[in-house]
Amino acid sequence: MDGYAVKFEDTFGASDRSPKQLKVLEQTRPVNTGDPMPEGFNAVIMIEDVSIVSNESGVTSNIEDSNKPIVTSDKLKDKDSSLVTRPSSQEYIEIIEPATPWQHVRIIGEDIVATELILPENHKIRPMDIGAMLAGGLTDVKVRRKPRVAIIPTGSEIVEPGSDLKKGDIIEYNSRMLSGLVLEWGGEPIRFSPVADDTKQLKKAILEAVQVADLVIVNAGSSAGMRDFTPHVVKELGEVMLHGINIKPGKPLLAGLIKGKPVLGIPGYPVSAYITFELFASPIIHTWQGIEHKEKEKIRASLSRQVASSLGMEEFLRVKVGSIGDKTIASPVSRGAGILMSLVRADGFVRIPAMSEGIGAGTEIEVELIKHKDEIKNTIISIGSHDNALDILANFLKKRFAKYSLSSAHVGSMGGLIALKRKEAHIAGTHLLDEKTGEYNVPFIRQMLSGDEIILINLVYREQGLMVLKGNPKGINGFGDLVREDIIFINRQGGSGTRLLTDKHLKELHIDPKNIKGYDREEYTHMGVASAVLSGIADTGLGVLSAAMALGLDFIPVAKERYDLAIPKRFYSLEMTQCLLAIIREDKEFRDTVISLGGYDVSDMGRIVYDGSKA
Repeated sequence: MDGYAVKFEDTFGASDRSPKQLKVLEQTRPVNTGDPMPEGFNAVIMIEDVSIVSNESGVTSNIEDSNKPIVTSDKLKDKDSSLVTRPSSQEYIEIIEPATPWQHVRIIGEDIVATELILPENHKIRPMDIGAMLAGGLTDVKVRRKPRVAIIPTGSEIVEPGSDLKKGDIIEYNSRMLSGLVLEWGGEPIRFSPVADDTKQLKKAILEAVQVADLVIVNAGSSAGMRDFTPHVVKELGEVMLHGINIKPGKPLLAGLIKGKPVLGIPGYPVSAYITFELFASPIIHTWQGIEHKEKEKIRASLSRQVASSLGMEEFLRVKVGSIGDKTIASPVSRGAGILMSLVRADGFVRIPAMSEGIGAGTEIEVELIKHKDEIKNTIISIGSHDNALDILANFLKKRFAKYSLSSAHVGSMGGLIALKRKEAHIAGTHLLDEKTGEYNVPFIRQMLSGDEIILINLVYREQGLMVLKGNPKGINGFGDLVREDIIFINRQGGSGTRLLTDKHLKELHIDPKNIKGYDREEYTHMGVASAVLSGIADTGLGVLSAAMALGLDFIPVAKERYDLAIPKRFYSLEMTQCLLAIIREDKEFRDTVISLGGYDVSDMGRIVYDGSKA
């Protein structure tokens, strides 16, 4: 403390009625915080508790500001901070309370004593640990070297990001994903350039990797196909310890040793690569660092719909997880091993045992989370019809209110209303046209959700039409052309508003769906339909204008429809829902962005078009 060092025994007897005076420099000495204690003194009295007395004038000055310098000459600083000249005299401090032994004195060794353990081995150094080590006089410390992980992407078809693409090229991104995981786990990734499907080139790359890395990852080529050379090369250079595991996706994993270094051959499909890398590389990298390999956080949830699974293989099912009222719901997302966005959208995995044929709807299951629980609690779950404006809305919600997220699952308008009925979603996108009344959404809500109070908010009006290649090479003019022998159609899934619109027009034209090639082939989003047309899988499909414009397709208008968000009243007043509605109703930039997509009318955006609580 800033103040005066004293001998505590000299302070005995000091009180308000009988102050005690100690002679400066003889019985007391001024000290500042951090000073060593003067020899022979054993306590400190804070400057705030001291009055300075001149024995000649008898004037007393209370020192109250601890930031004022301690002056022991004949010039003392007064309360008004001006310097006043005092006659030369002997100074005393006056105290009204006795000091205790070693009062306000920090004892050497009270924090760190020689030979005392500061940090144990296998401890991850934190900022406060650095301070403690330096305080203990340590300027050097031995640490574990970061494990080096060589990642070799393989395949004659893969090219670096940013390359000019030709037919058959696949952008190489797995190695960047795996490198990111290595960094997360505390390792040092060493990424190799893509290696073509050639035994000599692969052998050369693996031998180079073994020299510079502790662990070698060969991405793709570990299966049993004509161009899967990894097993042969690893066997030739070292030892194959394991080839093939009983999981889905990720079965063709290879594990071996070359010159004492572990080598993992992991599948090329991104979901398979992610899962097998997590399962096999993560424990190795953590062990080398002396870090306990922790299992992922888990949460109990109810499965939203039935899932079938193949007997004999453990399946890693990707799921979205949402807190809907007092329920936690897990909804399966796309299951393909090559669908990278299923990982991006997923909140976790559900492991379906090898000897199970699936899991029934409503079953309580355990989810291994790949996101934090707080993120799940602050996520608005939207299930229903797809629209590109929802993606824009999700971006603006995260941009304006970083705490919250919007997660969309595209199962069609009917599926969205069913999800609301089952209490599996906060909101549902819907554009269902009632043929009898010509009204959108309200008749279906009254019929399907009669016991619930639903508030219907308009998001947009949008144009639906047939998408065709630029220039319309096959001269498609309307639904009547779908029965032509040279036309292949791509449909939306049953229960979607777009499917109902399609069936309405076919019915009016007395067209039997059986006579349309591709009627039974389904896509779940407007962008999926547009992509099918652009890639030549289909000649045409029904979708929104914004999807056609996004991929440079021509568009044959069919109908203008109303796209609404159905929100149960119990979720309407939630803070995250109100944040979402604030963007819809008040954010001009959001509206302008939606308009720029093309084919949207936002004149009623945010308006309540139906209030079930007042019906």
